[in-house]
Amino acid sequence: MTQRLRQARTERGWSQDRLVREIGQYARQHLVDVASPASLKVYVSEWENGRRSVSATYATILRALLGRTDDELFAESAPGAPALADGYDELLGRIDSARSLSLGMVDTFLNQTELLRSFDRQMGAAGLVDQMRAHLDSLEDALTFAVLPDARRPVAKALAGAATLAAWQALDVGAVERAWRHYELGKRAASEADEPMYLAHAMAEQAYVLADAGRAEMAVDLVRDAQRTGGTKVSPRLAAWLFAAEAELCAKAGLADDCRRALDHAAAVLPAGDESRDPDMLSIFLNANHLARWRGNALAMLGEDAALAELYVALERMDPAFTRATAGLRCDLAQAHLVRGEFGPAKEHLQQARLLANRTGSVRHRRRIERLTGRL
Repeated sequence: MTQRLRQARTERGWSQDRLVREIGQYARQHLVDVASPASLKVYVSEWENGRRSVSATYATILRALLGRTDDELFAESAPGAPALADGYDELLGRIDSARSLSLGMVDTFLNQTELLRSFDRQMGAAGLVDQMRAHLDSLEDALTFAVLPDARRPVAKALAGAATLAAWQALDVGAVERAWRHYELGKRAASEADEPMYLAHAMAEQAYVLADAGRAEMAVDLVRDAQRTGGTKVSPRLAAWLFAAEAELCAKAGLADDCRRALDHAAAVLPAGDESRDPDMLSIFLNANHLARWRGNALAMLGEDAALAELYVALERMDPAFTRATAGLRCDLAQAHLVRGEFGPAKEHLQQARLLANRTGSVRHRRRIERLTGRL
């Protein structure tokens, strides 16, 4: 418990006093009874030093605040975890229940994923760990006991989408291993559902884990493999998204010519118009404005002056509901100004990015902000 809880707190950039304040604020907002600030300060110290166990109430609060599961925080099983199904009667009952799973129930799963995606986009992933885990558990449970393909495929498709969303959320809060495992789950579910689009998307997003870990060239290989996996079965908008992802990862790897070629391919296949959402792949949002931001980001990483104009156009047109994306765009602008030696504007954008990252609890953006701040 000692290292896991302390590490999660420090990765958020919080002192023990800050965690105490956050617990108190959470308790007030959710009408939960907690100890006084003075007692909580003692509790936090004792939790991190292994001298006090964490009750179910405080475990719930810490999961929400830090965006981690029980295993990631405490290395213990979740309080009150249900027992596994036991006996043939219960097994057959669950199989029969899964067999009768209606299309309406699958739609309910999809709607729940959509709600979680919307909340994540605007407010960040840190407060969603419990809801996302419960959602994935329900989908995995439904798939586990669905026997025949006509029952399994719709659930597997729903699970693929939810697992990929959960993986990106985990990556955002700094839970790297959980992110990787969720991507693997999403890939398996997409393969079982025979959904090349979902498989290609999960593979391409998983490449970002490799890039963040310093394996940019391996990430490029994986996103290109994702393109081959999707082949002609991906929608035009997803094809453009895959090329844009390739461009960003090529920029991280220092492959300037490959980056520009990928950007050109993305622009060539992107459907015209202001519509951004892909009806065939609801997790994909991409239009010319979004691509301009992606281009500016990639060119900024390559140190090109042309990046700045593209990024300011993207900022002007950015949907304010995309809070986390706006934080990333502010980081891109800071990076572009730093390349030009313009430290004043870079500092201003980093200040705005920090405010947005704190609002969403994005550890990933906070790390990037600190790296860029070190260049001022």
